[in-house]
Amino acid sequence: MVNTHAAQKPIIVTPGEPAGIGPELCIQLVQAGLNMPIVFMADATLMASRAKTLGLTLEIVEWDGEAFSGSPAGTLFIQHTPLNEPCITGQLNPENAQYVVNCLDNAIDGCLDGRFSALVTAPLHKGVINDAGIPFSGHTEHLQMRCKVNKVVMMLASPKMKVALATTHLPLADVASSITQTSLSEVIEILIHDLQSKFGFQRPKILVAGLNPHAGEGGHMGREEIEVIEPVLAQFKQHNVELIGPLPADTLFNDKYLSAADAVLAMYHDQGLPVLKYDGFGESVNITLGLPIVRTSVDHGTALDIAGKGQADIGSLKEAINMALQMSPLNTNLDHVNG
Repeated sequence: MVNTHAAQKPIIVTPGEPAGIGPELCIQLVQAGLNMPIVFMADATLMASRAKTLGLTLEIVEWDGEAFSGSPAGTLFIQHTPLNEPCITGQLNPENAQYVVNCLDNAIDGCLDGRFSALVTAPLHKGVINDAGIPFSGHTEHLQMRCKVNKVVMMLASPKMKVALATTHLPLADVASSITQTSLSEVIEILIHDLQSKFGFQRPKILVAGLNPHAGEGGHMGREEIEVIEPVLAQFKQHNVELIGPLPADTLFNDKYLSAADAVLAMYHDQGLPVLKYDGFGESVNITLGLPIVRTSVDHGTALDIAGKGQADIGSLKEAINMALQMSPLNTNLDHVNG
């Protein structure tokens, strides 16, 4: 275990959808012990029940706000947040949607008030939250609202690449009209700032994808590159950054370009993320840029079909925690998570 000043600020983890694999990922994570302080915002009965289902030993300790540097094998430090109804593994229940949101909000507030050094989120189910009458577009948008910032940027990182998005969870039909010179400029400003401040790239090199096939073919396949993307990139010529594009998205994702770049800016969700997830699914991390807090997440969903069967892979959760450690100035002296 590590004993440093940084260890006084634990990472907070939200297990997400209680019927999915999030709770058991957290339980599996602590089985070997942790060399860093991690607290879980969850229902204690849920975690104990899931551990019993999996046949895993679990000692649950209610965190009292005191500093600690790690935890022994099988020990889970928790901030108890009660379920609305008992959870049946693998079965969504809208009655527990508010519990999921409460866990997330309590964790965000704990980061904002300095109790926690970073937030790591396991997957939730947007559909069941909306079915419960709670408007919810996703973690990214909720974090923006809760942290009261004007703009956030979604970025996924794998061992090979970092891909940020100019738009996030929008229907494809709405993407083109949502990319304006103002919105794109805001995204690029946030991306540059966080690449410099949280990842240490003093002069980041960013590949920028076009919106249309072949980056518009000089206007023959769309004019967004000419009328929106190119003018915005020109605005940043005097900044401490190298922006290359707009580039055809079907060719920029190859090693000869990626090996020399610090990040890629894709115009929409399914332009960039399928490539990244194909390359590094289970090893990639979802990151929210532009927040006053550090937030990372796993790259997969709730996997209701395998919940409670002991088949969930904790690789992405480990990577999300390691990325949070890397990004948080409070944790620069801590080692990676065990395992």
